[in-house]
Amino acid sequence: MVAFLQSVDLMIWIWLGAVILFGVLELATAGLVSIWFVAGALAALAGAVLGAELLVQVLLFAGVSAAALAVTRPLVRKYTRRDTVATNADRVLGSRAKVTETIDNDNSTGAVYVDGKTWTARSAEGDVIPAGEQVEVASIEGVKLLVIPVKEGGFVK
Repeated sequence: MVAFLQSVDLMIWIWLGAVILFGVLELATAGLVSIWFVAGALAALAGAVLGAELLVQVLLFAGVSAAALAVTRPLVRKYTRRDTVATNADRVLGSRAKVTETIDNDNSTGAVYVDGKTWTARSAEGDVIPAGEQVEVASIEGVKLLVIPVKEGGFVK
């Protein structure tokens, strides 16, 4: 009987330590990482206090942790989902730009002015595009815009 009580006391301390450990880990992280394990450890702690077998305590920990994760994760995602704000790169894709420096891929020159900023540019098709021309931003490679010429009527050449 004394050995059983000592093992029960030991498990109470172990589960209490797990609650504290997972709680501190949760507080130390920006996202929800271990809050589900806090709930599971609390359930196992309750089982230990009530004298449940070790296997029951472990099953309580696993079951409650899994259930807490399954129930709360979709709610957390729903309420923490933020609208994404377009970056500069996202905003200029498909935009019209004015060539401010002749674009010549062979000589690694070229710049365009778009969305209030000057960007390094290269021709997506490899053509030389003189300064003053209108182009459309086709894609981005690193910090360079890849552009294609636009006809006077507004259609891509």
